[in-house]
Amino acid sequence: MKKFWLLSLFVVLLMSCSDSRDRSKNPNIPNYSVNLTIDTNLPAYSNLKFISNPVYIPNYGAKGLIVMKVGETSYNVFDAACPNEAISSCVAMTIDGINAVCSCDKSVYSLFTGLGDKEYPMKQYRVDIAGSTLRIYN
Repeated sequence: MKKFWLLSLFVVLLMSCSDSRDRSKNPNIPNYSVNLTIDTNLPAYSNLKFISNPVYIPNYGAKGLIVMKVGETSYNVFDAACPNEAISSCVAMTIDGINAVCSCDKSVYSLFTGLGDKEYPMKQYRVDIAGSTLRIYN
């Protein structure tokens, strides 16, 4: 009887697990390869030394990258493509303070979380930090 309960518990736990990657797949933004290294000591990226000062970097990802320092040792990097619109229908999102605004539907996304009021959040990239150098990749 004890084995039956343990087996039942195991099956319930196994069924409750889900693959979060399926939920984060966005059919609107292709998966472009990104591998970029930037130095925050360079004038173009000097705003990244301070929290809440995003920088737009064109020609990477689908529509460019938006990079923002969100803590003393952490950065967020998002694709500037509107996550809930077809890639060909909109230009890159614009930066408005600590938010990104979609050019098509004017939806607003937080650069701290990547979340907006639509179905899909902004596409996020990984960041490794080594001193003043950031490596952005997926």
